[in-house]
Amino acid sequence: MSDGSLITLISAGVTILFMLGVPIFLIIGFWVVLCSFVLGLTLDNVGVALADVFTDGFALLAMPLFILTGDLIAQSGIARRLSDFAYACLGWLRGGLAMASLGACGLFAAISGSNSATTATIGAMMHPEMVKGGYDERFAAATAASGGTVGIIIPPSIIFIVYGFLMNLPISDLFVGGIIPGAMMVVGMQFACWLVCRRNGWGHLIPLNMNRILKTAFGAWLGFFAIGLVLWGIYTGKFSPTEAAGVTVGFCMLAGLISLPLYRLTKRDRNPSADINDKSYGDMLLVEGFRVRDIPGIVLRSAQISGILAPMIAISVVMQQILSLLGAKETIEVFVTGMGGYYAVLFTAMTLVFIAGMVLESLPNTIIMAPILAPIAHSIGIDPVHFAVIFLVGGSIGFITPPYGLNLYVASGVTGVPYFRLLKYTVPYLISLLAVWIVVALLPELSTILLPNRN
Repeated sequence: MSDGSLITLISAGVTILFMLGVPIFLIIGFWVVLCSFVLGLTLDNVGVALADVFTDGFALLAMPLFILTGDLIAQSGIARRLSDFAYACLGWLRGGLAMASLGACGLFAAISGSNSATTATIGAMMHPEMVKGGYDERFAAATAASGGTVGIIIPPSIIFIVYGFLMNLPISDLFVGGIIPGAMMVVGMQFACWLVCRRNGWGHLIPLNMNRILKTAFGAWLGFFAIGLVLWGIYTGKFSPTEAAGVTVGFCMLAGLISLPLYRLTKRDRNPSADINDKSYGDMLLVEGFRVRDIPGIVLRSAQISGILAPMIAISVVMQQILSLLGAKETIEVFVTGMGGYYAVLFTAMTLVFIAGMVLESLPNTIIMAPILAPIAHSIGIDPVHFAVIFLVGGSIGFITPPYGLNLYVASGVTGVPYFRLLKYTVPYLISLLAVWIVVALLPELSTILLPNRN
């Protein structure tokens, strides 16, 4: 049997495993090891490639730090206060609480850089409130899932770090390039949310109260400071992304340690006899802050996520090398460039990104597809930072598209709404995100105007 036939059988086998629910890391690992044997590559090659990723990737050090940041701001109460501020600003509109949830996702993403953390944290906080506020529980869950898509676009972004590492681009430039498109995604989804809620009459209105806005803004100052610290440090060049991640972790850890005594004081003011550890006193997720002895547990949870992502990055790099040996890069390049002119090539590349995002998580999708499509985009004159934003906005949409749709699974898990019942209610958000994606692709200035010496 020829090598091509064997690789086809291997690919069919791992596809079946994927459909059966086997973790994507194991699927890629099986494919890499078996194809290595077929092509006559030793397993030493796999080990060397894995070692190179972990020893040469200084930029990747920012990834576990930003993951830890997400857990810290969720535990410190910063996320809750940002949500309160968003609701104070938007609650007077029909669907204001749902729109506030989307705004909170954008603010949370501006500190954490993770889509799944954004969906899980905001979904756990806001879904019960939305249901009590008269929203359909399926729409509320779909809102949390869709809002999480901005987690990898609004800086800081874990996937931008990976993209910059792979394509040798300044990660700070990628972060800045994602600011305007990320904000557009939030506004686009909020508009779709307003239309749906207006049609269905969902949501209780609250009066627009400037005192309430100022009060919640003051309460959320720690979150605003953290956002400003990251963006200021990266934009001005004071911090590298890795250094910014370390500074943000330190700040959020300090904020969490300070928040708990303040929470105790506020709670005793409301009910002097209340026990802060009494679980009958509402949802414990609402407790703000943590103790020093809680920090190892928070770090451990973040390390578990990093322990999943880091090996996936490494094994996907090896997969990309094998695909290059098989001629996949040349085949795709001939196909895409054969489409014709600038716009035909651009939209063909976008279609491939969208299709890949439907079946792959953003990490392997980026590692496998970006090294193939980015040189093609550069050859037709697309700015590297602009294409990075195009690529990753398209990849983020895959978080709410079946059959994979990672954010749909996360939202289903934290809200208890079955996966397939969410799909119908993601359609308005999907349409709005696709519209924003096309606008971002057609207007390079949206990704590059904030970059110094670029426009």
